[in-house]
Order: sequence, then C-alpha cells, then structure tokens
Amino acid sequence: MLSAPVDAVPEGPGLVHEPKWDGVAAIAFSDTGGVYLQSRAGRNLTTYFPDSTRAIRSAIPPGVVLDGELIVWERGRTNFPQLQRRVTAGRALPRLARECPAHYVLFDLLADVGGEVILDLPLSERRTRLEQLLAGAPAQLTLTPQTDDMRQVTDWLLNWTVAAGIEGVVSKRLGGRYEPGRRGWSKFRTRIVTEAIVGGVTGSIRSPETVLLGRFDRRGRLRYTGRTHPLTTNQAAALAALLSPPRMPRPGAVAHPWPQPLPASWSGQQERPEPLPYAQVEPSVVAEIDADVAFEHQRWRHRVRYARARTDMSVYDVPLLLGEGEDPFGTRGG
Repeated sequence: MLSAPVDAVPEGPGLVHEPKWDGVAAIAFSDTGGVYLQSRAGRNLTTYFPDSTRAIRSAIPPGVVLDGELIVWERGRTNFPQLQRRVTAGRALPRLARECPAHYVLFDLLADVGGEVILDLPLSERRTRLEQLLAGAPAQLTLTPQTDDMRQVTDWLLNWTVAAGIEGVVSKRLGGRYEPGRRGWSKFRTRIVTEAIVGGVTGSIRSPETVLLGRFDRRGRLRYTGRTHPLTTNQAAALAALLSPPRMPRPGAVAHPWPQPLPASWSGQQERPEPLPYAQVEPSVVAEIDADVAFEHQRWRHRVRYARARTDMSVYDVPLLLGEGEDPFGTRGG
C-alpha cells in the first residue's frame, strides 16, 4: 500500500500517525524454506540483508507476511547511504552487515501465522496482531511508533527530523483495510526553505527547464548540490531574463567549475542513469528553494522545488556547503 503526498498532516477522528522512516520499504515473506525480502518495486533484496533475514527467521513463524522499512542507524540517526552500500558491497557485505546492521521497522501485517491473509481487517486489528507477533522479537525487528496525539506528531517533526533522521509523517485510518498498490495513506514530508546558486540549467539559457544548483565550499569552489523539479512557464521566463553564459576565464582558469555533461553519479538519476547534458551559466543568480531533509554526500537526494530568484541576495550570502555531519540547510522555516 502506498502514500499520497499532502501539504499538511491531516487531523480528525479515526486517524493515526507514524514516523516516515528514511530507508527502503520492503515486504518480508516468512516460509518454511526461509525468508524472502522484496522491495516495493518487486526487487529481490534478500541477499543484501542477511542480518534482517536471520532476525526474521528466528522470530517470525512461517506463513507471515510483513510490511516495513529497512533502515541503518549510525550515531542515533538513520543513514540511507549505508543501505545503498549493501547493493555494491560484494564480498564485503558480511563485514558491512556486522559493522552497520540493518533494522526492520515494521508497520503492518498482511498475513498472520499459517498464512492467514488479513488484508481486509481494519488497521487497528492488524496492528494488534503485529504487536503480539513481535513480543519477544530481537531488537532488529522494531514496531514503528503510532499516535493519534498531534502534540506527539509535532514533536516528531520538530525534533526527530534532526535527531533521528525521519523524513516526515505517514497518516492512516484505523478502520482502513490494506489495499496493495493504492495510495490510501497520506505522507507529509518535512521541508525546509533555503537558498542555492544557479550553476546551470537543462534546456537552454533562454528556455530553462530545470535548474542545477550549487553552493560554495570553504575553499570557494562551487560544488554541485542538486536539481529542481521542472519550472513553470512563468518561473522559466523570469529566470531566463537573469541568466548569462559563463564569462571568459582569465588565462589558466576554467570557464565553469562543473564538467559537461554532468556525470550520472552527480545528477543522481535513477530512471536514466546517464550523463546529463546541460547549459552552463555564470554562477551569479541565487535561487530560493524548498527541499526535503534527505541531504547526503553534500547533495539533495530528491529533486527540490524552485520558488524564485533572490535578486536581493549575493551568491556570497548563500549558506556555505559544510562538511559531512554539519547542518547543511541554513534553514529559515520548516
């Protein structure tokens, strides 16, 4: 079952809320022959999470089907890159699993002991059965918190986002059935408003489609930090009036600090993992952006929303790109 994005956490009777974990959603099938982990897209994740499959095999009876999120904790905070390393670890996977063990945070039960399918039961009853099933389970199998108290939700959004690395809140109806493939839940992502420097655009300078963003590091180098969603017609026209090609460099200098095309590993494309051609621009325009909190390896993992150009700001007013573990946002709002 999937979640539809919303601009505010819904309130009302019969609603409960859970943290939105920054991990990999996975369905777990426990059978007499072993455990099978499957991603939401149907990919087999079993071999990448031997620690999780062992925990499930030791505590969960055959026939059970679970829904949850695979996460890795590092210094009390979720670490998504550690999950990604599992896929490319190869022979180092056993060592990685020992050093950075995964946890399976559970939020739903689809089939109970013996294979009893319970999709049509209300969430409240599925939750009760899940709680009973996890009694005495190892620490790697964790029941996600759930509340109907908006004060608790506010605490999660204000404090857990920074301290624990959650992405927001998922809201569900206690009386709702589990409907695979349907966006029957709601998800509210914690977002921040901040600034970045326009370093390039897809499309053309006169007709920009998306914006490639950067920030200066402490050495004064403009580093690539992310890409926006497509611009609206009005946004594209207003931004185009401010853009110009890179100035001719002085002898021995480069015209632009980023390669052309942008490497696929930079742009983070998943649907088309290829180098990204783009138009380089003089990095003199500041963009106000709306971003979520998934900021890793000094880049936003998801595309950000372009709001407007900040003609009242110099590029030297934009927050610096800080080191790993430091606050990257320079936030002005939640």
